[in-house]
Amino acid sequence: MPEIIQKPSIAAIATPVGEGGIAVIRISGEGAIEKVTQCFRGKNLPEADTHTVHFGKIVKKDGRVVDEVLATVFRSPKSYTGEDTVEISCHGGVLVTQAVLETLLEQGIRAAEPGEFTQRAFLNGKLDLDQAEAVADLIHAKSIKAVDAAHQQLEGRLGEHIKTFRQQIIDATAMVELELDFIEEDVEFANKEQLRKLLSDLDEEIGRLLDTYETGRLVKDGVKTVFIGKPNAGKSTLLNTLVGTERAIVTDIAGTTRDTIDADWSYEGLLFKLIDTAGLRDTEDRIEAEGVKRSQKAFEQADLVVYLKDLSLPMDSAEREEIAGFQKRAANTPFLLIGTKLDLEEKKDEERLQYDLKISALEEKNIDELKKLMKQRALENKDYDTSSLLVTSSRHRDGLQKARENVKRAISALDQGMTGDFLSVDLRAALKELGTITGEITTEDLLDSIFSRFCIGK
Repeated sequence: MPEIIQKPSIAAIATPVGEGGIAVIRISGEGAIEKVTQCFRGKNLPEADTHTVHFGKIVKKDGRVVDEVLATVFRSPKSYTGEDTVEISCHGGVLVTQAVLETLLEQGIRAAEPGEFTQRAFLNGKLDLDQAEAVADLIHAKSIKAVDAAHQQLEGRLGEHIKTFRQQIIDATAMVELELDFIEEDVEFANKEQLRKLLSDLDEEIGRLLDTYETGRLVKDGVKTVFIGKPNAGKSTLLNTLVGTERAIVTDIAGTTRDTIDADWSYEGLLFKLIDTAGLRDTEDRIEAEGVKRSQKAFEQADLVVYLKDLSLPMDSAEREEIAGFQKRAANTPFLLIGTKLDLEEKKDEERLQYDLKISALEEKNIDELKKLMKQRALENKDYDTSSLLVTSSRHRDGLQKARENVKRAISALDQGMTGDFLSVDLRAALKELGTITGEITTEDLLDSIFSRFCIGK
C-alpha cells in the first residue's frame, strides 16, 4: 500500500438530498478532525479514538445552534479515503443539512468535487481502480443482477484475475529478457515450448473473460427492448402491462404514439429498457414521420426486438414483407414475433405466420410466458451464470482486448523464430494495457473521466 497522503480537507453531503430522518455529511483530509471541532460542541474530537461516535451540536461562530448531530471519527489510515475523516449525522431536512454543510465550509473546508472521496481512496491504495469504478456501478445499479456484478468487482475479483494475468506476463518477460542479458554468451534460458504454452494459456484465459462482456453489458446497462409494429398493434398496452403503470397513452386512434417512449422494467433481477415506438406506416404528418424515423433508429440499436401483430386484423402482403424484412435486418439481434389482442376474434390467414407467442395484454393472457420468453431470448447463447465473474465495463473490455492482441503478437513472433527483444516489446505492451484496468498505470485524463461520473459525496 502506498504512503497515505493527506490532501486539503473536503466536505460534501453523502446521502440523497431531501426530507428524511438522517443525512450524512462526510469530511476528509488534512486537519479534518480539528476543523470540524471548531464548530462542534461536545466531545473534544482531536482526543477521540478512531471509529467512535459522539453526540454534540454544530454551532455558528456567533454561538447559534444549527443542529444536534452525531460525529463519527475515523483516523488515518483506517478510513474510506485513508485520510482523517469525520462523518456528521444530522437531521435529514434539505435546509438543515445545507446549513450544517455551510457551517463546516466556513471553517476552511473545501466543497468536494464529484467522486473526489473515492479518487482519494484509490490514490491512497485503499481501492484498485476497477474497485473504485464498481462503487459508481453499485450506486447506479437498477437491477439485482447489476448489484451482484458490481459487488463482485468491488470485492476485487476482476483485480485478482488481472494480477494473475500480469504475473504470467512478468514470468514470460523474465524468461525472454534473462536470455537477452546473456545473448553474447549464447546461453538459452527460455524453453520455447514452455514459453509458448504459458502465452497460449494466457490468451485463452483472457479470451474466456472477454466472452462474458456481452452478458455483463446487458446485466449492467439493461436489455434494450424495442416494440415495433403497425399502428394500434398493442405496443403501448403491452408496455403499460409490463411496467404496471399507465406509462404510455393508449387510444384506438392510429398514430397516438409519435415518439419513442422509454420505461425500465425488471424481471428476475434483470433490467429491461422497454422502448415503445411509433407505429410503422407511411404518413404525411411531419411529427409522426419523425417518430417513425426514430423507431427505425431504436430498432437498429436494440438488444431484443419484439414485433407485435394484431391478430384481429388480416395479414396483408405488405406487412408480411415488412416482418420478413425486419427479421432479416435484425441479423444476430434476438427477434420475437408476438400476436396481440388474443381476446378479440382472430383472423385466419391462408399463409399462417409462425408466432413465438400469442397474447392479450389487456386481459394479461400469456403475459407470464412472454416475460420468460423475453429473458430467454435476450440471453440466448450467453453465459448467464452471475456467480462467475462478468466484465461489465467497456473500458475493461478494451484493455483486455488490447492486452490479448499483444499476447497474440508475441506468440506469432515466437512461432516465426524472432529474437527475444521483439517478444519483450509485445509482452511489455500487454503488461501496460492490463495495468490501466487496475490502476497500476494511469493518466490524469483517465482519472478525470472515471471519477466525473460519480455523485458528489462519494
